[in-house]
Amino acid sequence: MKKTILTALCATAALGAFAQGTVTFSNLSGLSPAQPIFNVDGVTKLDSTFEAQLYVSSTLGGTYTAVGTPKAFTGSSGYVIGGTVTIASIAPGATAFLEIAAWQTAGGSTYETAKGAGVPAGISLPFSVGTGGAGSPASPPASLNGFKSFAVTVPEPTTMALGAMGLGALLLRRRK
Repeated sequence: MKKTILTALCATAALGAFAQGTVTFSNLSGLSPAQPIFNVDGVTKLDSTFEAQLYVSSTLGGTYTAVGTPKAFTGSSGYVIGGTVTIASIAPGATAFLEIAAWQTAGGSTYETAKGAGVPAGISLPFSVGTGGAGSPASPPASLNGFKSFAVTVPEPTTMALGAMGLGALLLRRRK
């Protein structure tokens, strides 16, 4: 009996290791029309001094986590062509909720770091995609249909000043 249960658990774990959905991380290929990402003026397309990262959640409004590696923009086109990204937390053919974050690399190697550094950064509205990798033979990686263009923003100085004042107040309170 123990061997049967152990065998079933091992088989389930082995099958689960291969259950990974795939998407093509590109805001150019597979989209009609293509959806560039813009700088703070809303007109200039992002260039190679910016990077983008794909974020995924299994539910709309859930916690989004980074998948794959950040990719640089191609020239000054506003486009990222990041190749196939495997999403371990989403089964092939299942719905993934995605966001694309973009930031100027002078602010750091991640969206979160750059956002805190006050450089141009932004994140798309969430969109859903049915992942690839289902069936036999496996279906091709899904395109990012549903993604809409956006423009990065720069945090307002007043926001940063309020944050600094709050930190100062906290430190003063701790001293007393």
